[in-house]
Amino acid sequence: MVETQTSLIEARSVAMSFGPAQLALTHVSTSIQTGEFVALLGPSGCGKSTLLRLVAGLMAPSEGTLTVGGLTPENARRGTRRVAFVFQEPNLLPWRTVADNIRLPLELQGVPRTEHSARIEQSLRLIGLTGDDSRKRPRNLSGGMRMRVSLARALVIQPDVLLLDEPFAALDDVLRQQLNEELVRIWTRHQWTGLFVTHNVAEAVFLSQRVLVMSKRPGTIIEEISVPFAYPREPGLRANLEFARLCGDLSQRLRGVAQ
Repeated sequence: MVETQTSLIEARSVAMSFGPAQLALTHVSTSIQTGEFVALLGPSGCGKSTLLRLVAGLMAPSEGTLTVGGLTPENARRGTRRVAFVFQEPNLLPWRTVADNIRLPLELQGVPRTEHSARIEQSLRLIGLTGDDSRKRPRNLSGGMRMRVSLARALVIQPDVLLLDEPFAALDDVLRQQLNEELVRIWTRHQWTGLFVTHNVAEAVFLSQRVLVMSKRPGTIIEEISVPFAYPREPGLRANLEFARLCGDLSQRLRGVAQ
């Protein structure tokens, strides 16, 4: 018998307005399957981050319907669905150690204290940090390490949905590629549903199974591109001719969108 994927995130004619003259999103419709990794790609200001915040339940759409597991995002977060968000900035609490920054979501969700140590240790291992690192404070970490801690803080709740809003944009290209590879490794192992916002075409292609291309503001999804490469994805994929062709095609489409 062939297994069928079930849709986890559903958007139907979603619009978001911040005032009469501030329409950020319009007529956004898409479906994201359970365990799928999808990238959102589009010009600056097109509403990618706004859509991510709607999925997170941080805002409610002005029009249309948006559901996570059949519930509104806010109710999904309050229920059995675990939704985690990784922002553009690490946003670590400077007075807390690495371990205690990672602990924060467990405290907020009321997870028993007896489970914290094992969950924190597991998250540290996932993102390649050690027990010694866990005792440091954010000021003693590099930019890349701070972003790893931010990712570990999201993963510690063992999410069903992981939302990532350009988390590697401020890093140099080599470190960005390394963290892309780490993220693919983690997703391949745990298969949460991922929605990743980026301006970087190569990053979108390397990470995702599908790329949703958005129009300029007010943003809507104008195209869905399937990424044909199998997982796990190794660094050498970036030198693949088909990878380069797909990146070139997407770049050309984006230039057309931005005009």
